[in-house]
Amino acid sequence: MIGGITGTLQRPQLLVLGRYDQDGRLRAVGRTTPLKPDAARQLADHLTAAGADHPWTGVRFTATWGSRESLVPILVVPELVAEISADTAVDWGAWRHSLRFVRLCLDVTVADVPPFGEGAAPAAG
Repeated sequence: MIGGITGTLQRPQLLVLGRYDQDGRLRAVGRTTPLKPDAARQLADHLTAAGADHPWTGVRFTATWGSRESLVPILVVPELVAEISADTAVDWGAWRHSLRFVRLCLDVTVADVPPFGEGAAPAAG
């Protein structure tokens, strides 16, 4: 599910994705490569800025795997589910390489996404 973006709400550049764990915490699992213009326009119509109660408020993200450079996302209400394409490189439940956005899944709810560590997404390592 989409928990944050870079860019602006009107022109997102990349997505920061997460999944809820068994304790109900939203865990970051990866980020996408830069979005194509058509995908950014599609997403912009559905993104809503999150309030101070977002689970990632105050969390620091790195720009890339193993990097010390910070990624400062705009947090969004984590209610949208994205279909992504990924390789199999996973560490501690998160994808090591950037993910590719395929489409926004408006027919899927957050409740339909298997918890962190279960299902088709990466398992805790």
